[in-house]
Amino acid sequence: MKVAFATNDLKKVDAHFGGAKQMVFYEITEDSSRLIEAVQFDNASAEDGTHDPSDSDDRLGPKVDALKGCSLLFVLAIGGPAAARVIGLKVHPIKLPAVEPISDVISRVQGMLKGNPPPWLRKVLQTENHSMDFLEEDA
Repeated sequence: MKVAFATNDLKKVDAHFGGAKQMVFYEITEDSSRLIEAVQFDNASAEDGTHDPSDSDDRLGPKVDALKGCSLLFVLAIGGPAAARVIGLKVHPIKLPAVEPISDVISRVQGMLKGNPPPWLRKVLQTENHSMDFLEEDA
């Protein structure tokens, strides 16, 4: 599965979705993970929770667009409107309670994949499998 991490330093989940300077994308399986790409954003917003009403730029658009094809998004925080846009892409946002190394989060996801995944992850996996059903019909 393709997983995104909001980051400012490429090593930790240490950013709010809107304030992330970068996002890194990994392909994660039960037994492996590989970095797919890192995307940098020039239009990171302040993470103070306030927004300038005169700012008409869609600061979230490029970040939301970058998530296409992802299953999970790990962030420190995400606002309601941003979460709605992310969920609209069928990406499950996960807020971490504190800064955490990306490698630790990957290990935890792999552990869940190997064992008995929680209901939210089973739903993500089921959605992924149904979207690939057409491949089995041709075989």
